[in-house]
Amino acid sequence: MITTITFNPAIDKTMIIDNLRVGRVNRESGLRIDAAGKGINVSKVIQKLGGKSVAMGILAGNSGKFIKDELDKIGIENDFLFIEGQTRTNVKVVDGINNLVTDINENGPFVSADDLKAFEKKVIDNLSKDSIAVFSGSIPRNVDKKVYKRLISKAKEKGVKTILDADGELLIEGLKAGPHLVKPNIHELEKIFSKSIESIEDIIKYGKKLLEYGVEHVIVSRGGEGSVFISKEKIAIVDGIKVEVKSTVGAGDSMVAAISLAIDKDYSFETTIKLSVAASAASVMKEGTQSGSIEDINKLIDKVEFKMLMGDV
Repeated sequence: MITTITFNPAIDKTMIIDNLRVGRVNRESGLRIDAAGKGINVSKVIQKLGGKSVAMGILAGNSGKFIKDELDKIGIENDFLFIEGQTRTNVKVVDGINNLVTDINENGPFVSADDLKAFEKKVIDNLSKDSIAVFSGSIPRNVDKKVYKRLISKAKEKGVKTILDADGELLIEGLKAGPHLVKPNIHELEKIFSKSIESIEDIIKYGKKLLEYGVEHVIVSRGGEGSVFISKEKIAIVDGIKVEVKSTVGAGDSMVAAISLAIDKDYSFETTIKLSVAASAASVMKEGTQSGSIEDINKLIDKVEFKMLMGDV
């Protein structure tokens, strides 16, 4: 079973405002509201792909209740810890004329030491040796940056395959626990090593260094340019698929979802690449944090192109 862990869920409110004028009154021309947070987005895409997951996280207040109700409505199994406060609402303003997206993200509720301890226990108790645990996204502002490292270490002791999709100190600390798979983008890879990455060769060089932490698979996303899949035995340089971009929000989550499902179903390296890249590309064709349709994903799978190299390159 795949379990997604979202420490800081959110209601995503996406507003379409053409030609946004700062300091002036603006009127939206389109609005959608989604239950979101990186792990929750992953669970949604897993469902679209025909898989099952349990969405876990920390929720608070009426906003938190809205998120749980939305997941209940669409049939995604969930197991949240409710605390005091209010789950955050993130506003995304999409300006189609100027091709700009402006994010205004709330911090979310504080999490007490007792609540944090209870949630960590809840997560670990839920996992078994056949589990795949996806740790993704930000954490509440008062939670320590070693929380992913701590949970990944405990999960691995139970034989769980762990996936880490985070940035900054959360990623750097989490790497030390040796997750099964990590998915940094180029900018995150640059931060880890404090190096400027200018080429595919640099991506491979520094991506392979992450394997030294005990990581088995590294996927470096390059936005519209594609991605690089790295393991000890194989490396794949994957081209980006040209599609009409409506929103890049959730593209990485769609990729993680497909990868999680592929690991759960024991798909081949090549099939994993095609499914995850197609899912990511289909996601950017949708507004807000909507996942791509299964019809779009199936159409895009055959358009995925990549070049295979040996892992000792």
